[in-house]
Parts: sequence; C-alpha cells; structure tokens
Amino acid sequence: MGAVYFYHLTRGPLEQTLPVLLEKARGAGWRIAVRGRDPDRMGWLDDRLWQGSPDSFLPHGVEGGAHDALQPVLLTTGPKAANKPDCVMAIDGAAVEPEEVETMQRVCVLFDGTDTEAVQRARAQWKELTDVGCSAQYWSEESGRWEKKAEK
Repeated sequence: MGAVYFYHLTRGPLEQTLPVLLEKARGAGWRIAVRGRDPDRMGWLDDRLWQGSPDSFLPHGVEGGAHDALQPVLLTTGPKAANKPDCVMAIDGAAVEPEEVETMQRVCVLFDGTDTEAVQRARAQWKELTDVGCSAQYWSEESGRWEKKAEK
C-alpha cells in the first residue's frame, strides 16, 4: 500500500525540484510517470529535463514515442502510462485517483506555492484522498529545506 506525498514548492520552481525527486525515485529502482494536463507544458518540461545538470543524465521520454513502455521516466497527460510506473508524480493539478495511491509505491503531488489556484487544487486533492483513507504526507520547503509538516 502506497502513500501520496504533497510537495509545496515555495523556494524552487518545478523544473528545479522535479529532477531531484526523479533521481530519488530512480534510486529506489522505480519507474515513474510524470503526469501533467497540457501536452505543450510536458514538451517544455522535456526540454528542461534534457538541459539538466551535465553530471547527471535523467533518461526519460514524452508519451507518444515508439518506446514508451521502456522509458524509466515517462512524461504523460493520460491516466494510464505505458511504462507501468511504480510512482506517479502529478504536476499542474493533474488528477490522482485513490486506487493509484493504493497500488503505487508512491504518488507525489507537486504544486506551486505562489499560485493560489494550484494551492487550492492541492488542498482539494488532499481532502479527497485522505477522506477515502489514503495515507498522505505534506512536505514544505518554506524553511529552506524540505520538512514534513503534516501526515494523515
């Protein structure tokens, strides 16, 4: 049984925080689906991931390629990822279902703390998921380092 971790981004943007989380998940041996809502935004994120740190390579692909099932990290806008992920990282308010939380090793919800709508959406997701019994943790970087602020 998995858990959903909410990451409240207040100090670093998504394109800075996501690669760190992806590296940690890859270090655990997990396949990851990064789920967004806008194909253009996923293309933008793909570009940013390729421009990452020269000393670390983050293998990934964008949904719709010939080798989607083989990708260790797949950027997608759909509810089902072809790479059969162990972990889903939802960005930009992408939907997360309780069944995913139960079957995945981990589900992560990353949201921009400077965007009022994103914060409201994350709060709604927290309530929806915890109300049906999903285990959840809330992490904030407000102090300058990641700290667990709540757990349910």
